[in-house]
Amino acid sequence: MSTTPPPRLLTPGSLPGEAEHAADDGAFGWLRALGPRGRQAFAGAFGGYALDSYDYFTLPLSMVTLAAYFGLDSGQTGLFTTVTLVVSAIGGAVAGVMADRLGRVRALMITVTTYAVFTVACGFAPSYEALLVFRALQGLGFGGEWAVGAVLVAEYTSARHRGRTLGAVQSSWAVGWALAAVVYTLVFSLVGDDWAWRVMFWTGALPALLVVWLRRRVHDAPAATAAREQSPRRGSFTAIFRPGSGEEPGLLRTTLCAVLLSTGVQGGYYTLATWVPTYLKTERGLSVVGTGGYLTFLICGAFLGYLTGGHLTDRLGRRRTIWLFALLSALCVLVYAHIPHGANTVLLVLGFPLGFCMSAIFSGFGSYLSELYPTAVRGTGQGFTYNAGRAVGAVFPTLVGFLADGWGVGGALVFGAIGYGLAALALLGLPETRGKELV
Repeated sequence: MSTTPPPRLLTPGSLPGEAEHAADDGAFGWLRALGPRGRQAFAGAFGGYALDSYDYFTLPLSMVTLAAYFGLDSGQTGLFTTVTLVVSAIGGAVAGVMADRLGRVRALMITVTTYAVFTVACGFAPSYEALLVFRALQGLGFGGEWAVGAVLVAEYTSARHRGRTLGAVQSSWAVGWALAAVVYTLVFSLVGDDWAWRVMFWTGALPALLVVWLRRRVHDAPAATAAREQSPRRGSFTAIFRPGSGEEPGLLRTTLCAVLLSTGVQGGYYTLATWVPTYLKTERGLSVVGTGGYLTFLICGAFLGYLTGGHLTDRLGRRRTIWLFALLSALCVLVYAHIPHGANTVLLVLGFPLGFCMSAIFSGFGSYLSELYPTAVRGTGQGFTYNAGRAVGAVFPTLVGFLADGWGVGGALVFGAIGYGLAALALLGLPETRGKELV
């Protein structure tokens, strides 16, 4: 009688025997453990989110020039960000449902195409009102891309590596931000202001190249696809708002607390992302090149924060890591906004820890929100909670815009710290999910 053991069934990221342990070793063990298809999914999500970031930052970096070109006050310029983020909630919710019903990769291609087309359209805007409409429509794609890409990668990743893997995907936001800052510095140094902002938006066509690659190379995780298709409640909004009954747990509390968590973190983040470039130019008196230099420190901190936060979510847990960086981010915002005007060197140096903390808090989001929902509604749950929080958090940049005329931009940035306080409060209603396998 044969003593050969039965074949082992592999999950998308698993490897047999010694190869499995080898894949776990080293700084990039999480990447090797994904397997070939998982790495392609990672590359697609990483590229999509980087270009999402690039297209988003074409507006904040051009804000001062746009205000002068169209004759806008601070409230009107702040409305650009609010409209984008509010409409992104609709786009994110729709994209989440599409991800559960049509598949992760198809939904990802649709979102990338949408934000690319309308970013380019912004460059042709003849008026403030037209630009506002195009920016709102850009938000439809902007809202859905991250949630869909995060779910795609999460379903290829083991529980052991999910935090750092999704943290690495999140770090692509800093890559896109850095690319936007470089292009901004070049374009605004070489092209007159009346055309420079248009050129910035036209470069938003870059994501179209990614869509071609996604269509040919990236696939949904087979095990997750099978589990999703077997569920009768696939992509159901009703399911994520269903209260518990008897022994059957509901998702209502999870959804409400996850929305509050997303509101706080994104309210703080987008306050800073929208207004720091304006703060540096108008209140600190920096030139285009000078602003780019200060943003370099902020962005480098952000990139390392994403990677570090991802590792910490696997070591400390999702809740503890988010709570830690909510506290540190709030402190950094308060200090950064109140540095004396003669201390620009201190402002430069503090940009690094500010960028580090406000980005590290996001690293756990991809894994945490994915783990809070079952496979059949994972895209719907993650897409809705992340983007509903983004929409409500969009009020924060607008408040800063309206208060900036009286308080100054630096004084109004205090609303960013309030947002991080809300995030810490929301964690009281959410469970720890570290170590949870996605089935």
